[in-house]
Amino acid sequence: MEILLQLVYSGIALGMIYAVIAFGYQLTFQTSDTLNFGQGDALMLGAMVGLTLVNAGVNFWLMLPIVIVFGMLQGGIVEWIGVRPAIKIKSEFGWIMSTIALGIIFKNVAENIWGRDDLKFPSPLPEAPMKIFGANVLPMEILVVVGAVLMMLAVEFFNRKTIYGKAVVATFNDRDAAKLMGINTGLVITFSYALSSATAGFAGALIAPLTLTGATMGAVLGLKAFAVAIIGGLTSGMGIIVGGIILGVAETTTGFYISTGYKDVPGLVLLLLVLAFKPSGLFGKTAIKKV
Repeated sequence: MEILLQLVYSGIALGMIYAVIAFGYQLTFQTSDTLNFGQGDALMLGAMVGLTLVNAGVNFWLMLPIVIVFGMLQGGIVEWIGVRPAIKIKSEFGWIMSTIALGIIFKNVAENIWGRDDLKFPSPLPEAPMKIFGANVLPMEILVVVGAVLMMLAVEFFNRKTIYGKAVVATFNDRDAAKLMGINTGLVITFSYALSSATAGFAGALIAPLTLTGATMGAVLGLKAFAVAIIGGLTSGMGIIVGGIILGVAETTTGFYISTGYKDVPGLVLLLLVLAFKPSGLFGKTAIKKV
């Protein structure tokens, strides 16, 4: 029982990281019907920049807001170079190839700056596990869950309680109507991409002390986060959290009780089932477009 509880704890921490990255997918989808398929590389850049700052003597807690600002700049560049031209010419697939290409470029740049070897990210918290209900939990895993929840709550608060956030919501509800009301929808889309990459960079800096940091660390995480976004629903924040936890716990329990070689299978099977029977996601709403 203690082992199962420990696996659940680890799965929740892993799932919340997936959820934060998936939350970034949701932010861009809501405002522009596009997705940044370089989200994993935004996470990687956040971790690498964070490692550089920490090694230079910057305090971990001061490093986090710097990484968030860096992520916003990187996301804005992705939207400006890769997404805006595709939206302007109404290309259905241009933004897909552009965001993938930019992600590959960022990875190559990271390899040339930091090298291809995985690096150790020093933990800001004690590495000795804590006992919670008889199971061992790393303090950093608790920080990951708390940080992920706080980040998503902060974005939700921004969207619901601030004038700029309401512009984002209005753009999501009806982009053409928002434009007629005087909202600069282009700027809103740019901001959504900036916020999306900021959340990914933040997630990268949080997860880095729990794993090795390298130029390839974001590829698998970005893909699994996309699966979480599909499973939970690209229109549901709660669905993304639930989807992340489901996938995280499924991976840790499968890896322990069956084999690490099969730990990715349950999540992918669930993804296939969701796509087959509820394409909008477990908590997503089916969009009805008037023609």
